[in-house]
Amino acid sequence: MEDTTQKESASADGLVPINIVPFNYAVSLIGGKWKMQILFWLWKNDVMRYSELKRSLGGVTHKMLSAKLKELEADGLVVRHEYPGVPPKVEYYLSDLGKTLMPVLQAICNWGHEHIPEDIDPARYSQ
Repeated sequence: MEDTTQKESASADGLVPINIVPFNYAVSLIGGKWKMQILFWLWKNDVMRYSELKRSLGGVTHKMLSAKLKELEADGLVVRHEYPGVPPKVEYYLSDLGKTLMPVLQAICNWGHEHIPEDIDPARYSQ
């Protein structure tokens, strides 16, 4: 039976079958604008409260930040820790699994440092 997890190019191309599933899975966990930024801020600050994350991210809405944090938590990349009290104190930090993504984020940061144009407008990329 044929492996349906692999996409093959036309045999005339002479290309090797490629299993795209691991790539698509990884991208599904970190894809979109806010997830990578949330992971970045938690990487750089270790532990952050919701309001600190919202402030650091700038233009994110409450609804979007809340949804993305829940997704990251459900995927096992972020831990949400709630302390009892009124109002409850909630902190977020990277899980052990989330920490394994940090070399990927570091590589992206390194690439950005190496290839950023001299005349770039920093305001455009500060948030």
